Amino acid sequence: MIDIKETYLGFLERDNQLTKPVAAIQALLALLCELQPNTSAEMIDILQDAANTLKSSVSNSISLSAGCDLFLRFLTKNINASKDWDACRRNLVQNGNLFASRALDARSNIARIGLPFVRDHDTILVHGRSRAVIQLLQDAAMSNSVRFRVYITEARVCNEGVYMANILKKSGIPVCVVPDCSVGYVIDHTDKVFIGAEGVAESGGVINQIGSYQVAMLAKAANKPVYVFAESHKFVRMFPVSPSDLPGNEKLEFTSPVHPESIEMNLEAWPQVDFTPHQYITALVTDLGVLTPSGVSEELIKMWFD
Repeated sequence: MIDIKETYLGFLERDNQLTKPVAAIQALLALLCELQPNTSAEMIDILQDAANTLKSSVSNSISLSAGCDLFLRFLTKNINASKDWDACRRNLVQNGNLFASRALDARSNIARIGLPFVRDHDTILVHGRSRAVIQLLQDAAMSNSVRFRVYITEARVCNEGVYMANILKKSGIPVCVVPDCSVGYVIDHTDKVFIGAEGVAESGGVINQIGSYQVAMLAKAANKPVYVFAESHKFVRMFPVSPSDLPGNEKLEFTSPVHPESIEMNLEAWPQVDFTPHQYITALVTDLGVLTPSGVSEELIKMWFD
């Protein structure tokens, strides 16, 4: 049997545009193709165990958990589509591939739906490296119908701000990388805030790269709209109230670093994600359409109970 963790990491390594939920779906699909179970119950048990192994063995597993749960829900919903077990299994693999391909198309749909949110002469503040936000801004720049510029926070823990800035510069988009501590200053020179998501909670709140919460708070204080761009396969059945409710966010230790090197080493131990409550979010732009935070609960009900 394949190693589910290595298979998952292999998908991410081969395609850096792949999101964690889609990589998790494809890893489980690869396992499904290899399985020769005697019963549907046996197949579900094996895939459930593999999903649990994946969740427990990968750090910051919130995003991939959404993909695992969604794929298992898809299987249990379609497992009785045929009375012939072999035909049923072939059908599951075929539909599973279709399911994964639709998930891959989600980002393009978000860019299409989100295009009207980028207006002429906009100054947009972006925090964290989001593939959905990158594609939206690239598509907006290629349309030649709007001119805009982008502030990008450095996102120091992961330093993904510089990475994102280089991508946008290659697309001819004017960018300015700003220190995380300067958001309070640049927010007054900003028209709106764009962020992505590692996961979208049942409340409509967003789990994203650390620092998103404070950016959203400052935006609300300055009366600037905050738009979240996220694929629907990142909707998770979680209801955190604050960042401390997220799994894997350990408490910080009280240390007194003396040298800059020790500060950099300490950064690696910091939490990678935080939680932004729904009241700081103006709207979520998804492949299902533009949703209010309260609309996320309705979509989750449709996804899980229809």
